[in-house]
Amino acid sequence: MQNKKTMKQNKRRQTTRRFRLTDTQIVIGIVVSVLVVLGGLVVYGASNYSKTQATIEGVESLRIVETKHQDGLIAYEQKSPAGGKHNAAWQNCGVYDQPVQNETAVHSLEHGAVWITYRPDLPTAEVERLQTVTRQSPQRLLSPYPDLPAPIMVSSWGYQLKLNRSDDPRLLQFINKYENSASAPEPGASCAGGVGQPKS
Repeated sequence: MQNKKTMKQNKRRQTTRRFRLTDTQIVIGIVVSVLVVLGGLVVYGASNYSKTQATIEGVESLRIVETKHQDGLIAYEQKSPAGGKHNAAWQNCGVYDQPVQNETAVHSLEHGAVWITYRPDLPTAEVERLQTVTRQSPQRLLSPYPDLPAPIMVSSWGYQLKLNRSDDPRLLQFINKYENSASAPEPGASCAGGVGQPKS
């Protein structure tokens, strides 16, 4: 009898220990999960902060007042323009080997697109590198532009950067920061269904 009673007590103790071990594991699991979530939030916040707050050397901030649609040709202060009045139709994003109309390209900028322009005499290897970068997103527009103040210019709504070479790391930094950014009046709006037939 005593042995049976003792065996039952031992069994009960073992079961209790198992439950205690399970409870401990649950607590550890919850703590680890919370730490993983918090770590993810910190990483996301840091990357988001760096994307929106990091300064890029040489970027010009332009005060854009007008955002209305206007028919016909429009006089812009910049070559190439980075915002302002524009035509009702936007330029389809993609790669162009001929200049595109300012008024439609600016409308694309309003949609959050980045417009990369280059002097027509830019070496072929440089142009090909720009084409590769442009094809990596449906919100990028590339075209030659006569009489630019720099070999390459990259523009978003209200911001511009002059570059000498296509492999300048600031090109991708600019794109990562300003493509579809909140500085554009209509970020994320379509850059297709407009005018123009890009090569890609």
